[in-house]
Amino acid sequence: MMMMSTPIIQRPKGTQDVLPAQSQQWFGLLAKASAVLESANYTRIDTPIFENTSLFERGVGDSTDIVNKEMYSFEKEGRSLTLRPEGTAGVVRAYIEQGLHRTAKPVRLYYAGAMFRYERPQEGRQRQFHQFGSELLGLDTPQADAEVILQAIAVLKTLNIQGVELHLNTVGTPEDRLRFREALKTLLAPHLPELCEDCQRRFEQNPIRMLDCKVTTCKTIYDGELVETFLNTFDWSAEAVESFKTLCGILDKLNIAYSVNRRMVRGLDYYTGTVFELTSNQLGAQSAVCGGGRYNRLVETLGGPETPAIGWAMGVERLMKLATHDEPPVLDFYIVTNQPAEAFALAEQLRAKGARVEVDLTHKPFGKQLAQADKRKAVHALILGDSEVLKKQVEVKKLESGVQTAFSTTAFLASLG
Repeated sequence: MMMMSTPIIQRPKGTQDVLPAQSQQWFGLLAKASAVLESANYTRIDTPIFENTSLFERGVGDSTDIVNKEMYSFEKEGRSLTLRPEGTAGVVRAYIEQGLHRTAKPVRLYYAGAMFRYERPQEGRQRQFHQFGSELLGLDTPQADAEVILQAIAVLKTLNIQGVELHLNTVGTPEDRLRFREALKTLLAPHLPELCEDCQRRFEQNPIRMLDCKVTTCKTIYDGELVETFLNTFDWSAEAVESFKTLCGILDKLNIAYSVNRRMVRGLDYYTGTVFELTSNQLGAQSAVCGGGRYNRLVETLGGPETPAIGWAMGVERLMKLATHDEPPVLDFYIVTNQPAEAFALAEQLRAKGARVEVDLTHKPFGKQLAQADKRKAVHALILGDSEVLKKQVEVKKLESGVQTAFSTTAFLASLG
């Protein structure tokens, strides 16, 4: 009689496993990125993976595609909760709730963690993805903008990511942004019947997001001379122009190359002032590595005091594809033994000295244990059998050459410093 096999449960669509071969690179990348920000006095903050749905409706904006289409929300005990689709809103909620707004300004924070958006999975874009980001709260100066951008560039430089380009723009003051929205609506109103269903919805809710549409008929209009002229001639306030000019001047003095991209307006409702992206020519169509900008009204929108702020986020999966990774760690010692207690004691002493050590747990003949040490690609096998324990010795075998030498355990440990 044929037995029915149990079906394999597969991971959900749009997610991925970080396997042991990748995890060392994954956490090594995050450690390097964290070290860059910590050297500039940023400190880490961790917020819950799920928050009250209203946080994202108010913070990200209920006219955005994230809130309208992409959030994973669920009801529990009469409350609507949402898996976080981005990191900034949760950081700002914690900044207010935990009293960080009462500490010395500016407050420099960074975070890393999983985010969730229900969208079509594709290369470089998943339903569960990970972001590494930073936020600087409490200052509204072009100098603060420059620091945040420079730290993002420093992270990518530390990871040896090539082909990076910086794109800058300003979306002006909050008042400028409102004027921009209305002027854009006036410009596009005659073309509304030609536009896709999403763009017709965005026209009323968030017209700035229309410029990101990829539908061919819409893109033909948005990429045309009409919109190009509008973007290049819109009358931003003197305050916004001067701040942006100062930021560009700082970057010029530091020989930081950039391009001004008037089409980069970033659709999230909380953006004001400087917006920027870092892209890489190594990624193809999904070229953005880092995106960020200023959000001077978000803290106030979420119930806190008026607080200017600026930040950015990077996709960890994309960084993994681009970064130069360290070689996998070397297994320094593999302990071949039939004396587990003594082997564990020796392993702990070696690990305390910084060595990477594995103890054989099989109790198989030493020949088979040595074969396993070879498979593990250990540098040395330490043979600790009955006679070695009796003599308080250890046999050290260098696996590449096969040379084997006996040492007293004390002398061997002393030789490692």
